[in-house]
Amino acid sequence: QVQLVESGGGLVQAGGSLRVSCAVSGRTLNFYAMGWFRQAPGKEREFVASGNWNGAPTYYADSVKGRFTISRDNAKNTVYLQMNSLKPEDTAVYYCNAVDSSYRRPFGSWAWGQGTQVTVSS
Repeated sequence: QVQLVESGGGLVQAGGSLRVSCAVSGRTLNFYAMGWFRQAPGKEREFVASGNWNGAPTYYADSVKGRFTISRDNAKNTVYLQMNSLKPEDTAVYYCNAVDSSYRRPFGSWAWGQGTQVTVSS
């Protein structure tokens, strides 16, 4: 059974940086493209970033392009999202999951983790 555990969120001022992590257990990460999603209060969960099993290519939502970077360490079965130049509108719970061939939709068969809260103050 796959388990996704996100961590590293917190409170940061606008313009600041955070790196969130996603530890995967129950599957070898080498075989999966992985992505980050986020859900703000009162909104649906949305795609943020994704990358192929070997780290390239990568894909980003227009709202985060140039500010966020997805990376991974397959040896540690961990995926990262480096977030720079954070804005108040980036405030959300951030989740990771495997992605399908669109690189923008979750794979569908892995349960979501608990997510990690990122709050950006103005």
